[in-house]
Amino acid sequence: MDDLRQAALECLLITEPLKKVEYTRTLYQRWLNGELTISTDALSLPDIAGHPDKPELVAPRDLPRRRNSAATGTATLIHAITHIEFNAINLAWDAVARFPNLPHQFYDDWARVASEEAEHFVLLRDHLLSLGYDYGDFPAHNGMWEMAKKTHHDPLIRMALVPRVLEARGLDVTPKMMDKLTGSGDLRAVEILAIILREEIGHVTIGTHWFNYLCEQRSVDPFTTFKDLLDTYFSGELRGPFHTEARKQAGFTDAEMALLEGR
Repeated sequence: MDDLRQAALECLLITEPLKKVEYTRTLYQRWLNGELTISTDALSLPDIAGHPDKPELVAPRDLPRRRNSAATGTATLIHAITHIEFNAINLAWDAVARFPNLPHQFYDDWARVASEEAEHFVLLRDHLLSLGYDYGDFPAHNGMWEMAKKTHHDPLIRMALVPRVLEARGLDVTPKMMDKLTGSGDLRAVEILAIILREEIGHVTIGTHWFNYLCEQRSVDPFTTFKDLLDTYFSGELRGPFHTEARKQAGFTDAEMALLEGR
């Protein structure tokens, strides 16, 4: 398959995690090698991305509360992050496949994000295996993909709400998770999360860039648009603390941070 967007759709449909990772690696290398074109066709995408039978997907409120225990240690926390990274592979390829007629750089950016998310998944899954568990051993929720479904009709809304809200939330909570894992002695997990935090700042930066680009293309104010989207999709649901330094590195303005803090 010689079209990046069509190949991204094929990757999106893969259900087996390691096959999705390998396809992602191969696809991104072919893209870097200049072997792929970018079609302008509208593609028919699934409502649900390819995912394995396990983990069992439940509503966030139905997830068992994570506690350290002699039985699971920090494995449930590592599993939850692994699940987020698996979903992030799908979200990146979905952006490539779903939205036609955007600049070449848009597809380059999100193909790179997919590649990096795949490597995050592998790092976390390997560590989970070292703890005696595997991806799928604990239930998980599908909140990230639910937001992808709500934003499938508009790349501006997708860029505002997936990278700049859901993925940016990872910037906020990762330092606390690293502190917790340091306290429990899982220093390898801390090393992995440090890599992920650094690269996720880049991913949120990409979301910020394309959100601002699309606002400029439509002659709408980014701050007002972001505020309106938060009011529409996240009324009263976003609470701090926020990792202000990381968010500013990712392109959040002082006005946007004041907006978030004020909510």
